[in-house]
Amino acid sequence: MRKNLITIAMSMVFVLGGCSTQSDDTPQTQAKANMITQQNADKVLLHPSPLQDQAPQFDKIVSDDYLPAFRLGMTQHETDISKIINNPASASFDNTISAMETSGALLSRVSRMFFNLSGLISDDEMLKIQDTILPELTAHEDNIYLNRDLFARIETIYQHKDALKGEQKRLTELYYNNFLRAGAKLSQKDQAKIRDLNTSLAKAGADFSQNVLKSFKNEVILVTDKSQLLGLSADEIATLAAAAKSTGTEGYMITLVNTTRQPILAKLNNRELRQKIWQASTNRVMDTNGPLAIKLAQLRADKAALLGYPNWAAYTLADQMAKTPDAVFAILDDLVPKAIAKTRAEAEDIREEMTREGANFELQPWDWAFYAEKVRQQKYSLDENQIKPYFEFNRVLKDGLFYAMNRLYGIEIKPRTDLPVWQEDVMAFEVFNQDGSSIGIFYLDPYARPGKNGGAWMDEFVTQSGLLGTHPVVYNALNIPKPAAGKPTLMTFDEVTTMFHEFGHAVHGLFSEVKYPSIAGTATARDFVEFPSQFNEDWDINPEVIAHYAKHYQTGEPIPAKLLNKILKSHKFNQGHDTTEYLAAAILDMEWHSIAPGTRIDNVEEFEHKVLAKHGIDYAPVPPRYKTSYFSHSFGGGYSAGYYAYLWTEVLAADAFSYMDKTGGLTLKNGNKYRQAILSKGNSQDLMGDYMHFRGNKPTTDALLKRRGLKD
Repeated sequence: MRKNLITIAMSMVFVLGGCSTQSDDTPQTQAKANMITQQNADKVLLHPSPLQDQAPQFDKIVSDDYLPAFRLGMTQHETDISKIINNPASASFDNTISAMETSGALLSRVSRMFFNLSGLISDDEMLKIQDTILPELTAHEDNIYLNRDLFARIETIYQHKDALKGEQKRLTELYYNNFLRAGAKLSQKDQAKIRDLNTSLAKAGADFSQNVLKSFKNEVILVTDKSQLLGLSADEIATLAAAAKSTGTEGYMITLVNTTRQPILAKLNNRELRQKIWQASTNRVMDTNGPLAIKLAQLRADKAALLGYPNWAAYTLADQMAKTPDAVFAILDDLVPKAIAKTRAEAEDIREEMTREGANFELQPWDWAFYAEKVRQQKYSLDENQIKPYFEFNRVLKDGLFYAMNRLYGIEIKPRTDLPVWQEDVMAFEVFNQDGSSIGIFYLDPYARPGKNGGAWMDEFVTQSGLLGTHPVVYNALNIPKPAAGKPTLMTFDEVTTMFHEFGHAVHGLFSEVKYPSIAGTATARDFVEFPSQFNEDWDINPEVIAHYAKHYQTGEPIPAKLLNKILKSHKFNQGHDTTEYLAAAILDMEWHSIAPGTRIDNVEEFEHKVLAKHGIDYAPVPPRYKTSYFSHSFGGGYSAGYYAYLWTEVLAADAFSYMDKTGGLTLKNGNKYRQAILSKGNSQDLMGDYMHFRGNKPTTDALLKRRGLKD
């Protein structure tokens, strides 16, 4: 997942370099800024980091620094924007749009630092700061987007955009469109309504996210009887014991991951415990986040109507590759029958296994993973405990991921132990081109812990920009369970794939070669940004790559050819289930955001069942990957009416990977072509045009259907 600071900061205007409110009283504003600067001159956040590539000084930042830095950043930004608005010269690209790209440096820096770290090492103090600053940031943004004088300058440039070329034209169109979509042309009365809606949306979205984050800490399952853990390995049991001990608790603590499906269910023999875990997962934070989800959907519908759209989905999709809700529903509904048919066939295999074992109960969601694993073992004679010893974390990282990236792009990734990190398990690296030139800095935060968001994602502390002269500083966050002290980190194959996926986002940011920061790196449409990450996934099963990293952690022996062959053959196992749970979540997201203003929804679960049944995907044994109350992508993050993007971009990824496989596979020639055509361009050109330049034609769904095992 590519986290988007624009939405994490409740639409903070990084796309405008962090633009803020303006004031005609520039001398007073500047005096205020000078006074604050003098009072806080020694604060780290107030100055660009002196470390290489402005890598943050994590070891010197304290929580008390954030609020003063935020407020000084907004004040300085007022001055920057005032200078643009009050410039006596006619509006031009250089004195308006380019000037906005360089404005608000402090605000952008502190916002990136805070909102990144609030998802990585959050605590009560961080949550309190977020509650305090979000309303101020929201008003700050509105003062920019709703400023008529500033918009008049942008509109003047837009009207003459055909005289511009390349990035300048693309950026001008982006600015103009963003101002329109924010309400720049609305009446003052409607702009006031937009301000109120934005404030309410910011508060509700932040509350939703905080509730989910707290649930990882509060909604745990404590097992006191070790015999209930039959099916887990000794190391896995030790990890649960260590988790309990870290909180001062006796027993074995099971924490939830941020999906309905919980990986531990595949191994636990105890059906009662499986049911308890699943119910804890599917019912989490419903009391608080259920009403918040309804509120968010209704507020978004109201905002869309003010801006001239029938619903939030139509508003959101207007500037994406899909363009319309109809286009999204068409692709989702087309796949539903294929996915359900595959899922029902998988369910029959599972029921046969249950019958063989003498099970006298109906197949339930908490049974699926457990019996599916038995079916998988029978079909492929494959046991997860056989596999994990060959996927030790450090070897997968260095001999797998980094090796593949070297073969494909010629890059070298070297440890930087001298750079400070935000938590002791975080690793820092420097990335080099084949000629030895430095590209940027990469951090990897591998382990789950209290205070860290669930899931996996990528984001940036510094964005590449030719205009600003900055090199990228990016990170990946994973949530691999940390083993007990002294034990190796042995990964599941899903975790291996996730590592490769997130680094696909990382190279998208690292390889950017764009002048203007607002269109650099991963700042693309949501239904394009997952393309590079999904494309990168399949290198983990490339025969050359997997043979290089899949070695026993104790003996160093390569994975036996027979076992490797089983892994590769089983790669498409359970894809009906996986596709169905994904489609159900994507449909939920779209339906929540297709409601008209004034729609009354009294019960979240009733709404879920109704809309899933409407699309023929209300299949009880396979619930949505995310149910409403913990659907962070949709209600707390930047993927409202956008979760479909994973499927949309998988079409691109599967098509591109199939094409590359036919042209030589893992070669530097292929990698450089892909790097130049896709990864280096950011959002500086038409995105489908970039794809067609690389591929030679538009993508088809053939490779996707094969990738998901829905077609031979």
